[in-house]
Amino acid sequence: MERVISGIRPTGNLHLGNYFGAVKSFVKMQDEYDCMFFIADWHSLTTHPTPENIRNSVKTILSEYLACGIDPEKAPIYVQSDVKQVLELYLYLNMNAYLGELERVTSFKEKVRKQPDNVNAGLLTYPCLMAADILMHKADKVPVGKDQEQNMEMARLFARRFNRIYNVEYFKEPASFYFADKAVKVPGLDGTGKMGKSEGNCLYLCDDEKTVTKKIMRAVTDQGPTQLNQEKPEVIQNLFTLCELLSGKEAADYYNDQYNNMTIRYGDMKKQMAADANTLLAPIRERILAYSSDDALLDRIMRQGAEAASARAEKTIEEVREIIGFRKI
Repeated sequence: MERVISGIRPTGNLHLGNYFGAVKSFVKMQDEYDCMFFIADWHSLTTHPTPENIRNSVKTILSEYLACGIDPEKAPIYVQSDVKQVLELYLYLNMNAYLGELERVTSFKEKVRKQPDNVNAGLLTYPCLMAADILMHKADKVPVGKDQEQNMEMARLFARRFNRIYNVEYFKEPASFYFADKAVKVPGLDGTGKMGKSEGNCLYLCDDEKTVTKKIMRAVTDQGPTQLNQEKPEVIQNLFTLCELLSGKEAADYYNDQYNNMTIRYGDMKKQMAADANTLLAPIRERILAYSSDDALLDRIMRQGAEAASARAEKTIEEVREIIGFRKI
């Protein structure tokens, strides 16, 4: 069975972009692949979170993963910092990574632009740590968005380079993976780009019914079509994309016909979207509250996940140390 691994940084609550873009597919994957999911708390250190933020965010993400249907008995869920072997492989990959290629990574250059006062070494070597997470478990496939594709190319590069330097065929090159036919892009409620925490345009899985309705009713629109069958501007096309995700294709087609004949009332469309969003999120919200209040269960799941991940990781590190030339310990 092919092995799939995926991680998420604990930077707050999951939103609909995370759900439709990844987590919903993870629930299906766990029945068809050898899956492992992890919470990438080491990655979060590049933005200098407080200890309290790290602990709370890990608990939040784990509760929301479980609430969405990820089953730790089928697919272990672990916290990155619980698997110490990842750091050793990260060190070895750093030794074979070159400054010039790391500085050319698009995500690094973007971070430099956004946070010029915090350009730390962790940002620069982010691709090495991501590669260590993947190569440690010899993953065949990694679910990623388009913004991570360059980092996946780096992971494949580091795998090839390790094999070439040490004259082995040890690391496989992990493939980028979309469980659906194509990656799902969930637009933000502001009508531009995609849904994201930093953009402030999210609908969170934990939002209560009133908040969900309020956010959707405030979603950006325009004055409506002025010609029959006119092309939709981006802000309206994004609203229709979100409508199809929340209310289904039949509903989106219904409002599309109204748009084309210039009779559409965006308020009616948004009311249906809000009702359908709350139908989707209500049981998830209930399960989030149940899981987040059971610290003993969360601790047990994290401990079991760490044991499963560490067992695989230890075998890899022992073999890598031998290949490089270090003695067994």
